[in-house]
Amino acid sequence: MPKKPAKTTRRSKPSAAINLASIRQRINDLDRALVTLLNERSSLVVKVGEQKRAAGLPIYTPHREAEVLERALKANNGPLPDRTLEAIYRELMSGSFSLQQPLRIGYLGPAGSYSHLAALRQFGSSVEHEDLHDIAGVFTEVQRGHVHYGLVPIENSTGGGIVETLDAFRDQGGKGEVVVCAEVQIDVRHCLLANCAPSQVKRIYSKPEVFDQCRIWLARQYPKAERIPTPSSSKAAEIVAEEARADLAEGRTPHSAAIGSELAGQIYGLNPLLVGIEDNPGNITRFFVISRQKTERTGDDKTTVMFTTADKPGALVEVLLAFQRSNINLTHIEKRPSGRRNWTYTFFIDCLGHRNDQPMIRALDDAKAHCRELAVIGSYPRSKRIL
Repeated sequence: MPKKPAKTTRRSKPSAAINLASIRQRINDLDRALVTLLNERSSLVVKVGEQKRAAGLPIYTPHREAEVLERALKANNGPLPDRTLEAIYRELMSGSFSLQQPLRIGYLGPAGSYSHLAALRQFGSSVEHEDLHDIAGVFTEVQRGHVHYGLVPIENSTGGGIVETLDAFRDQGGKGEVVVCAEVQIDVRHCLLANCAPSQVKRIYSKPEVFDQCRIWLARQYPKAERIPTPSSSKAAEIVAEEARADLAEGRTPHSAAIGSELAGQIYGLNPLLVGIEDNPGNITRFFVISRQKTERTGDDKTTVMFTTADKPGALVEVLLAFQRSNINLTHIEKRPSGRRNWTYTFFIDCLGHRNDQPMIRALDDAKAHCRELAVIGSYPRSKRIL
């Protein structure tokens, strides 16, 4: 005689509902406790702001930010990923800035650019973000104090150094009016943005460097599409959105697309037709945070130096050997025309260590003997994570 089916199924549903309700109640209790603790923390932040303003200290201190993040991540035993916890803390610090003093952050626009994206990921959404139109404008507005900090791209892992930023440092002549106080790395995921089907795209707008980073993909997928260069990827999205509106108003099918960030698509109302079209999936852009203030040591720092060598044989080799003799690791080197005489160059090097470390002081003193000009354009906490 066959056994009767067990009656556990009907009973398990109410039991599961009770367990779920119990878990959700626990989450609600924790949420209330979190809000209470966050506001208690914020009350202390307000007091810190009062002390800083009284002492004339800057609100944003990259060395302190690095300490807070590092301590939070060391305390993380999961299951929450470090990346998520860091994003929470960065937004928490963004709110803290606004409580202490409203901060204005300048970036290369228009809105939706990768510089805008880097500014949001570094400083959060509780501060003011200002489109300053070009990289030279970011330097000028930081120097004049119209914005507290600026975000400028310095290097892309695929395309190399950003010449506009290097030239802006060169043109200020090592006066130290604007210095690097932090560095930021973001992963660059290019998207094909449009308000038409992928098969209908005939024109593609973007920045020339972006075309270079998607060169193989474009050659395979859109070999016949016209490529139209723009000053920035976000400007490309803005143009495509305007063209699409005009086409739709006249009853025509849009045929334009832009290559840019998902953020640009959200801002200008364009659909991300394809995401991740860059040739190198590990495409990373490094940004400098520039300001009028220097950053204190953290014990894990980088220093960027700008110099022009003396006109004598072996001068560049001697400069580099000065760092080797002090056991300082050079991580990056770039050069740009000096802008003064033909075939003379300004060099930029990144090295591990802080300008106030004794080995760095010794290396810089040794290197100066072989330079017409040498200036430290910033010491700052080394970026350890990609945002």
